[in-house]
Amino acid sequence: MNSPKKMSFWSLIVLVSFLLVLGCSNPPKNLDRSVTGPQVIVNPGSIRLGVAKLMDTIIVFEGSGFKPGDSMFITLIGPNETKAIVAEAPIQPDGTFKAELGKSSISKLTKAMEILKADIVPNEKFEPVVVISQPPIPKGVYSVKVTSMLSPLTAETKLTVKGPTVIDSVMDWIGGLTGKIKHKKSK
Repeated sequence: MNSPKKMSFWSLIVLVSFLLVLGCSNPPKNLDRSVTGPQVIVNPGSIRLGVAKLMDTIIVFEGSGFKPGDSMFITLIGPNETKAIVAEAPIQPDGTFKAELGKSSISKLTKAMEILKADIVPNEKFEPVVVISQPPIPKGVYSVKVTSMLSPLTAETKLTVKGPTVIDSVMDWIGGLTGKIKHKKSK
């Protein structure tokens, strides 16, 4: 093969491999309807600490087996005694709840403050900017603990927190160039 054909062949291989890796994800978990006691699931089962990636990731916590009319809050408990309260939700009449860390401004602020240990401030155009001043929560396997506010009911599941990939780092670099992500030295 001559050089241009060889290069386009390898470019195609890299592109196909990249797309395959992006497409590989775990299927979403579902609540086990045969369980009568408290339970919780989280989708996706793992998140990455790339700023742009995490801010665009929708994290859904669902549970069942709780007392109707109650409320609950969700805490991540992980390495180095890390604790982050990430969500709260009312318990529905059927004993279920659903809390979503999505793309709303409150959800993004929670992800920034509790997981990335960052802040969100408006720029001169009143667009949100993620300001990084300290490291995020550590990588590792976290217990997702749901605690009922009015009863002693709790449930737990696991969430894996991974470091950023090379692609995440490139996306964060682009976010820095466009002013969407800023790094601030802590004092």
